[in-house]
Amino acid sequence: MIKVHLIIGARPNIMKIGPLFKELQKHPNKYQAKIIHTGQHYDERMSELFFKELSVSEPDFSLNVGSASHGEQTARIMEKYEEVVLTDKPDLVVVAGDVNSTMACTLVAVKLSIPVAHLEAGLRSNDRSMPEEINRIITDSVCDLLLTPSEDADVNLINEGVDKSKIKLIGNIMIDSLIHNLSDAMHSTILNDIKLEPQSYCLVTMHRPSNVDNKASMDLFIKTIKGLTEKLPVVIPLHPRTEKNLAKFGYNEEFYAIHDLTVLPPVGYHDMLKLEMNAKLIVTDSGGLQEESTYMGIPCLTVRENTERPITITEGTNKLTKLDPELIFTETDLILSGKHKEGNIPDLWDGNTAQRVVAVFDEYFLNQ
Repeated sequence: MIKVHLIIGARPNIMKIGPLFKELQKHPNKYQAKIIHTGQHYDERMSELFFKELSVSEPDFSLNVGSASHGEQTARIMEKYEEVVLTDKPDLVVVAGDVNSTMACTLVAVKLSIPVAHLEAGLRSNDRSMPEEINRIITDSVCDLLLTPSEDADVNLINEGVDKSKIKLIGNIMIDSLIHNLSDAMHSTILNDIKLEPQSYCLVTMHRPSNVDNKASMDLFIKTIKGLTEKLPVVIPLHPRTEKNLAKFGYNEEFYAIHDLTVLPPVGYHDMLKLEMNAKLIVTDSGGLQEESTYMGIPCLTVRENTERPITITEGTNKLTKLDPELIFTETDLILSGKHKEGNIPDLWDGNTAQRVVAVFDEYFLNQ
Protein backbone atom coordinates (compact mmCIF):
# COMPACT_ATOMS: atom_id res chain seq x y z
CA MET A 1 0.00 0.00 0.00
CA ILE A 2 1.38 3.38 -1.04
CA LYS A 3 0.49 6.11 1.45
CA VAL A 4 0.09 9.53 -0.18
CA HIS A 5 -0.12 12.82 1.68
CA LEU A 6 -2.10 15.50 -0.21
CA ILE A 7 -1.28 18.99 1.07
CA ILE A 8 -3.88 21.76 1.21
CA GLY A 9 -2.90 25.22 2.41
CA ALA A 10 -5.53 27.52 0.92
CA ARG A 11 -8.95 27.18 -0.75
CA PRO A 12 -7.60 27.03 -4.33
CA ASN A 13 -5.59 23.97 -3.31
CA ILE A 14 -8.86 22.12 -2.66
CA MET A 15 -9.78 22.47 -6.35
CA LYS A 16 -6.36 21.08 -7.32
CA ILE A 17 -6.11 18.28 -4.77
CA GLY A 18 -9.79 17.23 -4.89
CA PRO A 19 -9.77 15.49 -8.29
CA LEU A 20 -6.56 13.64 -7.44
CA PHE A 21 -7.94 12.52 -4.08
CA LYS A 22 -11.01 11.05 -5.77
CA GLU A 23 -8.92 9.36 -8.46
CA LEU A 24 -6.61 7.75 -5.88
CA GLN A 25 -9.67 6.45 -4.04
CA LYS A 26 -10.50 4.39 -7.14
CA HIS A 27 -7.39 2.29 -6.40
CA PRO A 28 -7.91 1.25 -2.74
CA ASN A 29 -5.67 -1.80 -3.04
CA LYS A 30 -2.72 0.31 -4.15
CA TYR A 31 -3.06 3.83 -2.74
CA GLN A 32 -4.09 5.27 0.61
CA ALA A 33 -4.68 9.01 0.22
CA LYS A 34 -4.64 11.29 3.26
CA ILE A 35 -5.44 15.00 3.27
CA ILE A 36 -3.33 17.38 5.34
CA HIS A 37 -4.77 20.89 5.77
CA THR A 38 -2.11 23.25 7.08
CA GLY A 39 -4.63 25.97 7.91
CA GLN A 40 -2.47 28.63 6.22
CA HIS A 41 -5.65 30.36 5.03
CA TYR A 42 -8.59 29.02 6.94
CA ASP A 43 -12.17 30.15 7.05
CA GLU A 44 -14.06 27.33 8.72
CA ARG A 45 -17.36 28.01 6.96
CA MET A 46 -15.84 28.48 3.51
CA SER A 47 -13.37 25.60 3.73
CA GLU A 48 -16.12 23.26 4.93
CA LEU A 49 -18.30 24.38 2.01
CA PHE A 50 -15.52 23.82 -0.53
CA PHE A 51 -14.78 20.32 0.83
CA LYS A 52 -18.49 19.49 0.62
CA GLU A 53 -19.04 20.93 -2.86
CA LEU A 54 -15.98 19.15 -4.25
CA SER A 55 -16.90 15.86 -2.51
CA VAL A 56 -13.58 15.74 -0.67
CA SER A 57 -13.27 14.16 2.75
CA GLU A 58 -12.47 16.31 5.74
CA PRO A 59 -8.71 16.51 6.44
CA ASP A 60 -7.00 13.58 8.14
CA PHE A 61 -4.64 16.07 9.78
CA SER A 62 -5.32 19.76 10.46
CA LEU A 63 -2.23 21.77 11.42
CA ASN A 64 -4.10 25.02 12.22
CA VAL A 65 -1.07 27.24 11.66
CA GLY A 66 -3.08 30.41 11.00
CA SER A 67 -1.91 33.71 9.56
CA ALA A 68 1.54 35.17 10.25
CA SER A 69 4.52 36.68 8.46
CA HIS A 70 6.00 34.58 5.67
CA GLY A 71 8.91 33.42 7.81
CA GLU A 72 6.87 32.64 10.90
CA GLN A 73 4.13 30.89 8.97
CA THR A 74 6.58 28.78 6.97
CA ALA A 75 8.37 27.77 10.17
CA ARG A 76 5.11 26.80 11.89
CA ILE A 77 4.04 24.66 8.95
CA MET A 78 7.42 22.91 8.81
CA GLU A 79 7.43 22.24 12.53
CA LYS A 80 3.90 20.85 12.65
CA TYR A 81 4.07 18.89 9.41
CA GLU A 82 7.35 17.25 10.41
CA GLU A 83 5.56 15.77 13.43
CA VAL A 84 2.88 14.32 11.13
CA VAL A 85 5.43 12.87 8.71
CA LEU A 86 7.48 11.23 11.45
CA THR A 87 4.34 9.67 12.91
CA ASP A 88 2.41 8.75 9.76
CA LYS A 89 5.34 7.93 7.44
CA PRO A 90 3.98 8.70 3.95
CA ASP A 91 5.52 7.15 0.83
CA LEU A 92 4.77 10.23 -1.29
CA VAL A 93 3.86 13.85 -0.62
CA VAL A 94 1.86 15.84 -3.19
CA VAL A 95 1.90 19.64 -3.05
CA ALA A 96 0.04 22.04 -5.34
CA GLY A 97 0.41 25.61 -6.47
CA ASP A 98 2.63 28.19 -4.85
CA VAL A 99 1.50 29.07 -1.33
CA ASN A 100 3.80 28.90 1.71
CA SER A 101 2.41 25.46 2.58
CA THR A 102 3.61 24.17 -0.80
CA MET A 103 7.23 25.09 -0.15
CA ALA A 104 7.22 24.31 3.59
CA CYS A 105 5.82 20.78 3.29
CA THR A 106 8.14 20.08 0.36
CA LEU A 107 11.19 21.00 2.44
CA VAL A 108 10.04 18.82 5.32
CA ALA A 109 9.52 15.79 3.10
CA VAL A 110 12.71 16.00 1.03
CA LYS A 111 14.84 16.45 4.17
CA LEU A 112 13.33 13.20 5.43
CA SER A 113 14.03 11.50 2.08
CA ILE A 114 10.37 11.23 1.10
CA PRO A 115 9.60 11.85 -2.59
CA VAL A 116 7.51 14.90 -3.44
CA ALA A 117 5.33 15.57 -6.49
CA HIS A 118 4.43 19.16 -7.41
CA LEU A 119 1.13 19.84 -9.16
CA GLU A 120 1.37 23.00 -11.31
CA ALA A 121 5.14 22.74 -11.54
CA GLY A 122 7.09 25.03 -13.84
CA LEU A 123 4.85 28.09 -13.74
CA ARG A 124 6.89 31.30 -13.69
CA SER A 125 6.02 35.00 -13.58
CA ASN A 126 9.75 35.92 -13.66
CA ASP A 127 9.00 38.39 -10.87
CA ARG A 128 10.92 37.53 -7.73
CA SER A 129 9.22 40.31 -5.78
CA MET A 130 6.24 37.93 -5.60
CA PRO A 131 6.50 35.53 -2.63
CA GLU A 132 4.67 32.94 -4.73
CA GLU A 133 7.46 32.99 -7.32
CA ILE A 134 10.06 32.16 -4.67
CA ASN A 135 7.86 29.31 -3.44
CA ARG A 136 7.58 27.94 -7.00
CA ILE A 137 11.31 28.06 -7.69
CA ILE A 138 12.34 26.47 -4.40
CA THR A 139 9.68 23.76 -4.60
CA ASP A 140 10.53 22.79 -8.17
CA SER A 141 14.26 22.70 -7.45
CA VAL A 142 13.95 19.84 -4.95
CA CYS A 143 10.88 17.85 -6.05
CA ASP A 144 11.10 14.35 -7.51
CA LEU A 145 8.11 14.65 -9.85
CA LEU A 146 7.25 17.90 -11.60
CA LEU A 147 3.68 17.68 -12.87
CA THR A 148 3.24 20.48 -15.41
CA PRO A 149 -0.02 21.95 -16.77
CA SER A 150 1.32 23.14 -20.15
CA GLU A 151 4.36 22.98 -22.42
CA ASP A 152 5.60 26.44 -21.46
CA ALA A 153 6.05 25.14 -17.91
CA ASP A 154 8.21 22.28 -19.26
CA VAL A 155 10.37 24.83 -21.09
CA ASN A 156 10.82 26.89 -17.92
CA LEU A 157 12.04 23.86 -15.98
CA ILE A 158 14.38 22.68 -18.75
CA ASN A 159 15.85 26.19 -18.96
CA GLU A 160 16.53 26.02 -15.23
CA GLY A 161 18.50 22.81 -15.71
CA VAL A 162 15.94 20.37 -14.31
CA ASP A 163 16.42 16.71 -15.25
CA LYS A 164 13.90 16.03 -18.04
CA SER A 165 13.02 12.65 -16.55
CA LYS A 166 11.38 14.44 -13.61
CA ILE A 167 9.09 16.54 -15.82
CA LYS A 168 5.67 15.09 -16.62
CA LEU A 169 3.20 17.07 -18.73
CA ILE A 170 -0.19 16.10 -17.32
CA GLY A 171 -2.48 19.08 -18.01
CA ASN A 172 -4.41 21.44 -15.77
CA ILE A 173 -5.97 19.72 -12.79
CA MET A 174 -8.00 22.85 -11.91
CA ILE A 175 -9.97 22.17 -15.08
CA ASP A 176 -10.86 18.70 -13.76
CA SER A 177 -12.67 20.37 -10.88
CA LEU A 178 -14.30 22.91 -13.16
CA ILE A 179 -15.62 20.32 -15.63
CA HIS A 180 -16.84 17.96 -12.93
CA ASN A 181 -18.71 20.78 -11.15
CA LEU A 182 -20.23 22.68 -14.08
CA SER A 183 -23.56 20.88 -13.83
CA ASP A 184 -23.93 21.67 -10.11
CA ALA A 185 -22.81 25.25 -10.74
CA MET A 186 -25.54 25.73 -13.31
CA HIS A 187 -28.10 25.03 -10.58
CA SER A 188 -26.71 27.80 -8.34
CA THR A 189 -29.32 30.47 -7.59
CA ILE A 190 -26.82 33.27 -7.01
CA LEU A 191 -27.81 35.31 -10.09
CA ASN A 192 -31.45 35.25 -9.02
CA ASP A 193 -30.40 36.12 -5.47
CA ILE A 194 -28.57 39.27 -6.59
CA LYS A 195 -31.12 40.02 -9.35
CA LEU A 196 -28.74 40.08 -12.32
CA GLU A 197 -29.19 38.65 -15.80
CA PRO A 198 -26.51 36.57 -17.60
CA GLN A 199 -24.04 38.58 -19.70
CA SER A 200 -25.12 41.82 -18.01
CA TYR A 201 -22.32 42.38 -15.50
CA CYS A 202 -18.57 42.50 -14.85
CA LEU A 203 -17.16 40.10 -12.23
CA VAL A 204 -14.27 41.57 -10.24
CA THR A 205 -11.94 39.86 -7.75
CA MET A 206 -8.98 41.69 -6.26
CA HIS A 207 -6.82 40.66 -3.34
CA ARG A 208 -3.10 40.68 -4.18
CA PRO A 209 -0.92 42.89 -1.94
CA SER A 210 0.32 44.91 -4.92
CA ASN A 211 -3.28 45.95 -5.65
CA VAL A 212 -4.81 46.47 -2.22
CA ASP A 213 -2.09 46.81 0.42
CA ASN A 214 -1.33 50.54 0.11
CA LYS A 215 -3.37 53.72 -0.15
CA ALA A 216 -2.20 54.61 -3.66
CA SER A 217 -3.25 51.21 -5.02
CA MET A 218 -6.53 51.32 -3.14
CA ASP A 219 -7.26 54.72 -4.69
CA LEU A 220 -6.72 53.22 -8.18
CA PHE A 221 -8.89 50.25 -7.21
CA ILE A 222 -11.76 52.57 -6.23
CA LYS A 223 -11.39 54.57 -9.46
CA THR A 224 -11.45 51.33 -11.46
CA ILE A 225 -14.64 50.09 -9.81
CA LYS A 226 -16.37 53.46 -10.21
CA GLY A 227 -15.45 53.64 -13.89
CA LEU A 228 -16.55 50.08 -14.59
CA THR A 229 -19.96 50.63 -12.97
CA GLU A 230 -20.53 53.50 -15.39
CA LYS A 231 -20.34 50.92 -18.20
CA LEU A 232 -22.19 47.96 -16.64
CA PRO A 233 -23.08 46.52 -13.21
CA VAL A 234 -20.16 45.12 -11.21
CA VAL A 235 -20.19 42.14 -8.84
CA ILE A 236 -17.37 41.72 -6.29
CA PRO A 237 -17.05 38.73 -3.95
CA LEU A 238 -14.95 40.68 -1.45
CA HIS A 239 -11.72 39.06 -0.27
CA PRO A 240 -10.96 39.50 3.47
CA ARG A 241 -7.66 41.26 2.68
CA THR A 242 -9.42 43.78 0.44
CA GLU A 243 -12.22 44.28 2.95
CA LYS A 244 -9.71 44.94 5.73
CA ASN A 245 -7.73 47.46 3.66
CA LEU A 246 -10.82 49.36 2.50
CA ALA A 247 -11.46 50.09 6.16
CA LYS A 248 -7.79 50.66 6.99
CA PHE A 249 -7.34 53.36 4.34
CA GLY A 250 -10.71 55.01 4.95
CA TYR A 251 -12.50 53.99 1.74
CA ASN A 252 -15.47 52.10 3.20
CA GLU A 253 -18.07 54.84 2.79
CA GLU A 254 -16.99 55.71 -0.75
CA PHE A 255 -16.76 52.06 -1.85
CA TYR A 256 -20.11 50.88 -0.52
CA ALA A 257 -21.85 53.94 -1.96
CA ILE A 258 -20.87 53.10 -5.56
CA HIS A 259 -23.97 52.78 -7.73
CA ASP A 260 -24.54 49.45 -9.58
CA LEU A 261 -21.99 47.64 -7.38
CA THR A 262 -22.99 44.35 -5.74
CA VAL A 263 -20.63 43.40 -2.92
CA LEU A 264 -20.75 39.77 -1.77
CA PRO A 265 -18.92 37.93 0.98
CA PRO A 266 -16.56 35.18 -0.26
CA VAL A 267 -18.75 32.69 -2.14
CA GLY A 268 -18.66 28.93 -2.56
CA TYR A 269 -17.16 27.18 -5.57
CA HIS A 270 -20.44 26.50 -7.37
CA ASP A 271 -21.64 30.07 -6.89
CA MET A 272 -18.29 31.39 -8.14
CA LEU A 273 -18.42 29.24 -11.27
CA LYS A 274 -21.98 30.45 -11.92
CA LEU A 275 -20.82 34.07 -11.63
CA GLU A 276 -17.87 33.40 -13.96
CA MET A 277 -19.71 31.55 -16.71
CA ASN A 278 -22.41 34.25 -16.94
CA ALA A 279 -20.15 37.32 -16.75
CA LYS A 280 -19.71 39.66 -19.71
CA LEU A 281 -16.11 40.03 -18.63
CA ILE A 282 -13.89 39.29 -15.65
CA VAL A 283 -11.42 41.71 -14.05
CA THR A 284 -9.14 39.91 -11.61
CA ASP A 285 -5.71 39.37 -10.11
CA SER A 286 -6.41 35.67 -9.42
CA GLY A 287 -4.42 32.93 -11.12
CA GLY A 288 -7.31 30.49 -11.02
CA LEU A 289 -9.77 32.86 -12.70
CA GLN A 290 -7.32 33.41 -15.56
CA GLU A 291 -7.48 29.66 -16.25
CA GLU A 292 -11.20 29.19 -15.66
CA SER A 293 -12.12 32.14 -17.89
CA THR A 294 -9.90 30.73 -20.66
CA TYR A 295 -11.71 27.38 -20.46
CA MET A 296 -15.13 29.07 -20.44
CA GLY A 297 -14.24 31.54 -23.20
CA ILE A 298 -15.01 34.58 -21.03
CA PRO A 299 -12.90 37.73 -21.69
CA CYS A 300 -10.54 38.31 -18.77
CA LEU A 301 -8.46 41.35 -17.81
CA THR A 302 -5.71 40.44 -15.35
CA VAL A 303 -4.75 43.35 -13.13
CA ARG A 304 -1.08 42.49 -12.73
CA GLU A 305 2.26 43.43 -14.26
CA ASN A 306 2.87 39.78 -15.20
CA THR A 307 1.40 36.31 -14.99
CA GLU A 308 2.78 32.86 -14.28
CA ARG A 309 0.09 31.53 -16.64
CA PRO A 310 1.09 33.06 -20.01
CA ILE A 311 -0.76 30.33 -21.89
CA THR A 312 -4.00 32.06 -20.86
CA ILE A 313 -2.76 35.04 -22.90
CA THR A 314 -1.13 33.28 -25.86
CA GLU A 315 -3.96 30.77 -26.30
CA GLY A 316 -6.79 31.91 -24.05
CA THR A 317 -9.01 34.92 -23.43
CA ASN A 318 -6.76 36.66 -20.93
CA LYS A 319 -5.05 40.05 -21.25
CA LEU A 320 -2.72 41.88 -18.83
CA THR A 321 -3.72 45.42 -17.90
CA LYS A 322 -2.02 46.13 -14.52
CA LEU A 323 -3.82 48.46 -12.08
CA ASP A 324 -4.36 51.22 -14.64
CA PRO A 325 -7.98 52.45 -14.70
CA GLU A 326 -7.77 54.05 -18.15
CA LEU A 327 -6.25 50.94 -19.70
CA ILE A 328 -8.88 48.75 -18.02
CA PHE A 329 -11.65 51.05 -19.32
CA THR A 330 -10.22 50.96 -22.86
CA GLU A 331 -10.06 47.16 -22.86
CA THR A 332 -13.54 46.95 -21.34
CA ASP A 333 -14.96 49.11 -24.14
CA LEU A 334 -13.38 46.77 -26.70
CA ILE A 335 -14.93 43.75 -25.01
CA LEU A 336 -18.35 45.39 -24.77
CA SER A 337 -18.20 46.24 -28.48
CA GLY A 338 -17.37 42.61 -29.31
CA LYS A 339 -13.78 43.34 -30.33
CA HIS A 340 -12.01 40.84 -28.12
CA LYS A 341 -10.06 37.67 -28.86
CA GLU A 342 -12.01 34.45 -28.69
CA GLY A 343 -9.21 32.23 -27.41
CA ASN A 344 -8.85 28.44 -27.40
CA ILE A 345 -8.79 25.76 -24.72
CA PRO A 346 -5.15 24.63 -24.28
CA ASP A 347 -4.15 21.01 -24.83
CA LEU A 348 -4.79 18.59 -21.95
CA TRP A 349 -7.26 20.92 -20.24
CA ASP A 350 -9.80 18.15 -20.65
CA GLY A 351 -10.90 16.95 -17.21
CA ASN A 352 -8.66 13.87 -17.26
CA THR A 353 -5.57 15.28 -15.57
CA ALA A 354 -6.02 13.35 -12.31
CA GLN A 355 -5.99 10.07 -14.25
CA ARG A 356 -2.71 11.04 -15.90
CA VAL A 357 -1.23 11.95 -12.52
CA VAL A 358 -2.06 8.53 -11.08
CA ALA A 359 -0.52 6.90 -14.17
CA VAL A 360 2.68 8.88 -13.45
CA PHE A 361 2.64 7.64 -9.86
CA ASP A 362 2.13 4.04 -11.04
CA GLU A 363 5.16 4.30 -13.29
CA TYR A 364 7.27 6.01 -10.64
CA PHE A 365 6.70 3.37 -7.98
CA LEU A 366 7.04 0.55 -10.49
CA ASN A 367 10.58 1.73 -11.17
CA GLN A 368 11.60 2.20 -7.54
